[in-house]
Amino acid sequence: MVAPTLKKDIRNIEFSELEIFLQVSGEPAFRARQIWEWLWKKGARSFETMTNLSKNLREKLAEHFSFPVLSEDKIQLSADGTIKTRFRLHDGHFIESVLIPVPEEKRFTVCVSTQVGCSLSCKFCATGQMERLRNLDASEIFDQFILVNQQSLEHFQHPLTNIVYMGMGEPLLNYKNVLKSVELISSPEGQNFSAKRITVSTAGIAKMIKKLADDEVRFNLALSLHAADDKKRNEIMPINEQNNLAVLMAAMEYFYKKTKNRVSFEYITFQNFNDSIEDAQNLLRYCKRFPVRVNIIEYNPIDGAPFLKSAENKIDEFARYLTAQGVTVTVRRSRGKDIDAACGQLANKN
Repeated sequence: MVAPTLKKDIRNIEFSELEIFLQVSGEPAFRARQIWEWLWKKGARSFETMTNLSKNLREKLAEHFSFPVLSEDKIQLSADGTIKTRFRLHDGHFIESVLIPVPEEKRFTVCVSTQVGCSLSCKFCATGQMERLRNLDASEIFDQFILVNQQSLEHFQHPLTNIVYMGMGEPLLNYKNVLKSVELISSPEGQNFSAKRITVSTAGIAKMIKKLADDEVRFNLALSLHAADDKKRNEIMPINEQNNLAVLMAAMEYFYKKTKNRVSFEYITFQNFNDSIEDAQNLLRYCKRFPVRVNIIEYNPIDGAPFLKSAENKIDEFARYLTAQGVTVTVRRSRGKDIDAACGQLANKN
């Protein structure tokens, strides 16, 4: 018995492949551009919605290609307006995305996931306690943007203004799909969203940071730093043992010099661990090497982790020290804590 041929995902093929399919099917060449526009500019989620194609062509497409899309599985609304969505993937796995609205600043940010689970095992992160099951396709990252943008329009009458690749997973361990998703979202043939409003965050993989620079990406880069000495960083982020701070900072400096794109350090403060003035002094050394902004983030406690949130006065003192030394600092108060949507809390809980 011959096994059935699996259909190719329409959104995982190249434009040239689509052109060949249409030529073989006896369809005019301009249809390829129409279909491509439906996929990436209009964000279509089925062949049926491609209304300027003939019914016959839509049937041909459905016969030859699959069209897997994300579906909303669970939506949670926070008291502060944050919306967390758990999406079901075509193979039954789940991921989470978060809409973070700041209406008074006209800023509406989506935090997207790039992997199902994560393999880095950062000690303070709920996702890090999960097994990494697989990478997301570029279309699955793209879908998060499309669906959360619809949420933003429905709830706040405003489209998304920013994208952060800071959800589940390590983006640079899904390099190809992350870059392809950015291209689909930012290109004129796609959503035409400004790459300068996209930030990709990494726990710190030096060779991939250098590859970003060599590939001349246009988006911003954030390093999840969280400790400014190797001993402490090794303790909370095992990846630091292969990518120590000296190596990482050299890679970040290379990225900035080559791209001139904005670079930021994400720094979660933990009580009596990394929130002293001495810790701030250690951090300052790395802030002097190239222009950088520091985002100080409140810790959000998770089950099974020994860390506690720093006192607000300690966070403010830490921030004031850096600011006085000329560093651009933002203190990010947690959003969505009541629905486990804050930084480090995404874990597909039921």
